[in-house]
Amino acid sequence: MKVKRVVTINRSPEELYNFWHNFENLPHFMRHLESVRVMTTGRSHWKTKAPAGQTVEWDAEVTEDRPNELIAWRSLQGADVPNSGRVRFTTSTGGRGTWVDVELEYDPPGGKAGQLVAKIFGEQPEKQLFDNLLAFKQVMELGEIVLSEATIDSTHLVQRPGQPPETAPTH
Repeated sequence: MKVKRVVTINRSPEELYNFWHNFENLPHFMRHLESVRVMTTGRSHWKTKAPAGQTVEWDAEVTEDRPNELIAWRSLQGADVPNSGRVRFTTSTGGRGTWVDVELEYDPPGGKAGQLVAKIFGEQPEKQLFDNLLAFKQVMELGEIVLSEATIDSTHLVQRPGQPPETAPTH
């Protein structure tokens, strides 16, 4: 399965690359990612939540690293979910921030059946990637992920019905 998304973030490629390149930062905005531990230069251990309360883990290696421009990786042999991907940082037209272009490819556990189960549990990879990139945008532009009472994410709608003021105005 292959997924791809792009978002424009009002920061320089250098800032975005540096934040992302420290893989231990990624769980700050990737909701399903429990942890990333850097083991050696270019190698890291990843642990993520999976559908139905499961977790999956793998070791990964950086396959290409162009400072302020591109990071590419792939999982090592024995991964629960074999995967690879890349993130590219490109100055947007007119210098209005940076395009962050992420492409992921992986073999979901359980093949097509696993994809169906993931969709039933609201874990579509395209939606996860979109949510993660929007959260990355918020972290980099605002310093935090902002959730309101009407926030929609991959798993649920959090919304409180409109309420009248404690004391209704009199006319």
